[in-house]
Amino acid sequence: MARRQLVLASGSPRRLELLQQAGIEPDRLMPADLDETPARNEHPRSLAKRLSKEKADVVARAMAELDPAGRIYVVAADTVVSVGRQILPKAELSEDAVANLRLLSGRTHRVYTGVCVVGPRGAARQRLVESRVRFKRLSREDIESYVASQEWRGKAGGYAIQGLAGAFVVRLVGSYTNVVGLPLYETLALLGGEGFDIHGRWKAGPDLPARPAPAEATPGTL
Repeated sequence: MARRQLVLASGSPRRLELLQQAGIEPDRLMPADLDETPARNEHPRSLAKRLSKEKADVVARAMAELDPAGRIYVVAADTVVSVGRQILPKAELSEDAVANLRLLSGRTHRVYTGVCVVGPRGAARQRLVESRVRFKRLSREDIESYVASQEWRGKAGGYAIQGLAGAFVVRLVGSYTNVVGLPLYETLALLGGEGFDIHGRWKAGPDLPARPAPAEATPGTL
């Protein structure tokens, strides 16, 4: 019987590293090319759930054409940072990063990640995880120096907690891996619920030879 394969519906190095940290090596990276613009009056929680489900569905359909035998697991996630109902954009320009950091300064914000797993039978399982993060009051030098670091680029909320911005965090309530971009407990629970062997590489021991890096499909190739 052919081995079942795992596809991560993301090109995020952080999500890949988190799965690898948990002993899971995806066979393929396939980012879903979607319009991630929030709907009018869409709540941050609803946006994270909707986009994770849409990403999983798009990639699962593409993989079903490549592997009609149905041996594929798909993991998709979407992370949204908000202050109240205000959704902070992924920072692509320095102006975005500055605006986000000024808004987060000295306040508590929420980080939502929707996780969706589609199993070989086509069934979708989904979880939404929420964490609360409080930043210290950021000085002008804090903001200018962080923006100069470029760590913010492409990050939800304009920061990466696993990097320099970890020094801004006064308090975190909830899952740290959720804030990084993929809550591991919930992700592995969803995979395990679909019959994926989440402990396979654990049981193989430290001498297991390294697997080649997962193949990557660029956005727009689906």
